[in-house]
Amino acid sequence: MDFIKSYFQLDKYKTSIKIEFLAGLTTFISMSYILFVNPSVLGASGMNKGAVFTATALASALGTALMGIIANYPIGEAPALGINAFFAYTVCVGMHVSWETALAAVFVASIIFILITMFKLREKIINAIPADLKFAISAGIGLFIAFLGMQDGGLIVGNKSTLVALGSLHDPAVWITIFGLLVTIVLMILNIPGAIFIGMILAAVFGVFTGQIALPHQVISLAPSIAPTFGQAVFHVKDINSLQMWVVVLTFLLVTFFDTAGTLIGLAQQAGFMKDNKMPRVGKALASDSTAMMVGSVLGTSPVGAFVESSAGIAVGGRTGLTAVFVAIFFLISMIFSPLLGLFTTHVTAPALIIVGVLMAQNTAHIHWDKMEIAVPAFLILVGMPLTYSISDGLALGLITYPICMLAAKRGKEVSPMMWILFLVFIIFLWVLNF
Repeated sequence: MDFIKSYFQLDKYKTSIKIEFLAGLTTFISMSYILFVNPSVLGASGMNKGAVFTATALASALGTALMGIIANYPIGEAPALGINAFFAYTVCVGMHVSWETALAAVFVASIIFILITMFKLREKIINAIPADLKFAISAGIGLFIAFLGMQDGGLIVGNKSTLVALGSLHDPAVWITIFGLLVTIVLMILNIPGAIFIGMILAAVFGVFTGQIALPHQVISLAPSIAPTFGQAVFHVKDINSLQMWVVVLTFLLVTFFDTAGTLIGLAQQAGFMKDNKMPRVGKALASDSTAMMVGSVLGTSPVGAFVESSAGIAVGGRTGLTAVFVAIFFLISMIFSPLLGLFTTHVTAPALIIVGVLMAQNTAHIHWDKMEIAVPAFLILVGMPLTYSISDGLALGLITYPICMLAAKRGKEVSPMMWILFLVFIIFLWVLNF
């Protein structure tokens, strides 16, 4: 126990093994849906869903363990939503690229990732972003995951006329979300430790008692074989031999790069890790992230990256890599106890995402709203992330307008060379995505 406390510096971060365990369990429950969603999405490309389930669990466990042990961050890693849909529907279905070749593209992108991480380019980019925009990124991610939570819980639904609308209160499952949200709010106002986690447990119990959530017929099941997908990324690297495929590699690289950067910044802000506008141990965090992406492609899944749902565990009190280690252990256990995960439906986890969104949105108080050259790019980041349904797209809107606004305010000298490079990169990034 003393070694664990010393290695993860629990006393320094004013936490304990109990708190880190609770935070790890909360983060895992919040992100466990990826174990079921990822196979469903990648299955559209023709991949074996059982193999993808196991690959997702293993890649998530490895990436999260690396983030905890090497970087000492309470951040979970898993195949990212959005980019997995790009993998399946745009690359495989739309461009008629085999899933094996698409995995090879992810593998090549991850190798490039590792190289630019070794040269500390990603670290320099993250540290170059101004403090005001870092606060906007954190708050923007908060709005985004709150929006995801409202969708998951059925509080917001699609509408052909207005794009979105209030969900139907006649849907019994929606009341699981409403119950969980109200309970969590009350517990948090009363400063009850573990309020978010307790809220999820009570929401699950409410769902079972109202007949909306079925108890599993079995508790243990064997994990499906990973053989159908394992190693295909390496075997098909030779297929990355056309301009079209290099555009795919570039897209995987850019989207994952900026999604991860934005997520890491937002989570570091939430946890209070930022020092002098810089993220400590960011190099180790990025190295862990890059390695997870490479191994994930070999196992048989789309790009792995930092998960915004880690904010749920941070909100519970997770502050060290021990939280991540617990998350990794839960991912490994999930391969045989997967039936139990069915109790924690999206309606159960939705309140956690909404509440965490509230907590992260508090960062807007630190933005200099009285200065238009700061307010405009910060606002575009805030609204861009939820409205484009993409962290990287919202980041692009803000970082493209920032140098222009600073020039207009005659503060161009304050814009670092790296921010001008990002200005050009994001223009290219948006052009490639919409090509």
